[in-house]
Amino acid sequence: MSASSTPARSRDVAIPLLIACGCGVALLSFGPRSAMGLFFQPMTSAHGWSRELFALAIAIQNLAWGAAQPFAGMMADRFGTWKTLTLGAFLYAAGLALMAHAESAAELHLSAGVLIGLGVAFSSFSLVLAAFGRAVTPAQRSLAFGIGTASGSMGQFLFAPLGDTLIKSIGWQETLIAFSGIMMLVPFLAIALKGKSVHVPTPGVADQKLTQAIAEAFRTRSYLLLTLGFFVCGFHVAFITVHLPPYIADLGMDPKWGATALALIGLANIAGSLISGYIGGRYSKPIFLSLIYLGRAIAITIFISVPATPFTVLAFAAVMGLLWLSTVPPTSGLVAVMFGPRYMATLFGFVFFSHQVGSFLGVWLGGKLYDETGSYDAIWWLGIALGIAAAIVHWPIKEKPVERLAAAE
Repeated sequence: MSASSTPARSRDVAIPLLIACGCGVALLSFGPRSAMGLFFQPMTSAHGWSRELFALAIAIQNLAWGAAQPFAGMMADRFGTWKTLTLGAFLYAAGLALMAHAESAAELHLSAGVLIGLGVAFSSFSLVLAAFGRAVTPAQRSLAFGIGTASGSMGQFLFAPLGDTLIKSIGWQETLIAFSGIMMLVPFLAIALKGKSVHVPTPGVADQKLTQAIAEAFRTRSYLLLTLGFFVCGFHVAFITVHLPPYIADLGMDPKWGATALALIGLANIAGSLISGYIGGRYSKPIFLSLIYLGRAIAITIFISVPATPFTVLAFAAVMGLLWLSTVPPTSGLVAVMFGPRYMATLFGFVFFSHQVGSFLGVWLGGKLYDETGSYDAIWWLGIALGIAAAIVHWPIKEKPVERLAAAE
């Protein structure tokens, strides 16, 4: 074996390990937060809280996650992925543990809101995807992003029934403590992701500082449209994750169907994310995103227009699962196409902040409008309108490198 072939072989061996451990991190970081809706009724009943109060805590969580995500990306780009994910795991675990013992609205908002939100930001799958983007070739990125996103969905698929079972058997407080302990596995899995963005000069391309990369992104029309459109994804996902279980219970159905629906969404999204990664690597990402958002609008319209039965709930969950995080591979892929992988964690972080602003409004407005009207109808119809708007916004996005990179190519 020649000396020149050794690095290539080492790289081939390391990438599968990196992908496997990154998928484990994505699974664990997405799991507990995707099960927050299961704690809605037991916690509000135990403390006499309104739905708006609990919804506001989860809305704060989503906003804190989004606000911190660009800084988590900067930390990962500057100091490495392992350090960032380890910090996130400790914050996440602390938030879950404190949430179990929250007695007041302030304590709930600090634990379930701020701490878990920061924890998710610094341990989220977006950092994992950035690590994947550095490790694999450009041709492999879309599929790698799909695999990473699917792993987050596997977390939802596993933690929804796990949370439901644990809440019924040991209680909601003990379940939160158990979730807190599980999060401490993240630092060990993250060891394989150790590393940071290393700049390799490209002939004919001027070197960039981080501030210059951010300024360039916000001067790019397609990046701004992508950021605006991702707001809608957050609105849909967060509202359904938190409010679908109580909505199903309000319809007079057994609460188990809420947990089952969340689990099915996670299971279907495994397939949806992998399919999305495959399609995004071969066809137009902007057009594909437009079709995803239009599909969501159609699915919601049908769901709220037909009589509610276990079949319609499961059918809706399956369809939404296919469209759930299937937006992430093409969205993150477009960021990589436009600007390259060097500052991807940071630039995708800003796109993701828009997602989390949408999440904040989806969760909070769901609780507020329900308390004011006694119904979720208004928020469902708002979600339909936003889905159509997102389909329109994504269509004119240009899938090509910025001029600085295009000139060099």
